[in-house]
Amino acid sequence: MRLVLLALGTLLLTGCSATVSLEPAAEANDPNCAEVMVRLPQELGEHSERHTNAQATAAWGDPTAVILRCGLEPVVVSDLPCVTAGEVDWLVDDSLAPNYRFISFARFPAVEVIVDSERASGVTSLELLSRAVSQIPATAYCSAIGG
Repeated sequence: MRLVLLALGTLLLTGCSATVSLEPAAEANDPNCAEVMVRLPQELGEHSERHTNAQATAAWGDPTAVILRCGLEPVVVSDLPCVTAGEVDWLVDDSLAPNYRFISFARFPAVEVIVDSERASGVTSLELLSRAVSQIPATAYCSAIGG
């Protein structure tokens, strides 16, 4: 019996991806982040959600293709380009391409999504995350500032 349990434990361990190590954002304990986190999809395209070790964070794909952190300082003024996906305006930082950083615009707290564009589509990822992120009310829109 002990051998069977040991073999089962080994199978369970090998069937799981390693936990993704992330740093929580400063406002990760904000109740709005909790509203986002409970609405996140388990799948982003072909990528399954993975376990993370930090509050208000999520990751998809093995290896990791998409990372989300909630609890960042809100952004209402920026020179970064702005796109709308679903019901959410996102600032686009392409300075580390092929990794693209998207930051929700004018939502407190802000949500950050980092997409490895060689593994996942940024547009598809943002569209699939918009239902969850839209739980945080917007205080302004990119189009209002010419973004």
